[in-house]
Amino acid sequence: MYSKLVRTRISFVITALIFAALACSFPSVAVKTEATAVPVMPSEAPPPFVPTLQAAMPTETSIPSPTPEPPTPTKVPHSLIPSTDVNTGKLIINDAVSVDTAIENRAPYGDSYKYNWFERPFLKDMTYVSDMDIVSYNLAYDEKFFYISIELVGANPNNPIGIHYSVELDIDADGFGDYIILARPPYNVDWSTDTVQIVQDTNRDTGGLSAERSDAPLPGDGYDMVIFDTVAGIGDDYDVAWVRMHAGKKATIQFAFKRSFSGEKFFYGVVADGGLKSIADMDYVDRFTEEDAGSPEKSEKDYPLKAIYGVDNVCRESFGIKGTGQEPQRCKPKP
Repeated sequence: MYSKLVRTRISFVITALIFAALACSFPSVAVKTEATAVPVMPSEAPPPFVPTLQAAMPTETSIPSPTPEPPTPTKVPHSLIPSTDVNTGKLIINDAVSVDTAIENRAPYGDSYKYNWFERPFLKDMTYVSDMDIVSYNLAYDEKFFYISIELVGANPNNPIGIHYSVELDIDADGFGDYIILARPPYNVDWSTDTVQIVQDTNRDTGGLSAERSDAPLPGDGYDMVIFDTVAGIGDDYDVAWVRMHAGKKATIQFAFKRSFSGEKFFYGVVADGGLKSIADMDYVDRFTEEDAGSPEKSEKDYPLKAIYGVDNVCRESFGIKGTGQEPQRCKPKP
């Protein structure tokens, strides 16, 4: 029994050794294996992708406020308003007009540089502007106001070029302007002070060195100090000076100013200016030489217009002053 068991175990060992020997005698083979991904099926299909629009997140930059509207001018209280019924003055001062020769790009006459008399209702290219061309002016008055009316060839003081109309006052009859009452557009049919200023010449240089001739080229500051401007709040009396348009046949533009301001003796003249529009350079004949200024008359060697253009004025007349008739810039008496 024992020997049988021993033989059995020996046979098993021998068999195992034989198999091991056989295994070592076969060549080895590399086997390429690939991992296969096995999809995992979801329990249900995902919803389709839909892009979402996200609102812009607010930043610290504030939304700009609407552009503020310009402030409404404060309505100036008035205690004394000029009359709306003004008769034409007894003395009418006539001026040369260029309407008939405008087609020829020239003024007929009436422009005298020596005397500071301009007949230049033309632009620099000699285009005629009838709303600058003065026909006449006159002075009337009532108990409180003087009225100076300007008659124009044209009928539109609010011409797009922006024409300034003014009245010059020479209080002491020396030919130097002491005050200018200046009006700027827009003009209305009702009396208004909104676009009116009174500017004073504080250092007596509106006439240059001599009011009787051109002293150009001479530096100066002309009318240099504003003493009345209701919009700017300048002046103690807001009823001093007024302007309106279309007040009558001979009053395309009409000024009113208090008698208490001017007094009862003065020389006065009128200006229409759509060119330089610089009262600080008045008198223009003292700032520019005649050659630089040019001329509106083809018979003159300095034709056409150059530095001084778009301006018309008239010789000055007197109120309350008899004088000699030869005062500087005064209208010459008719023979």
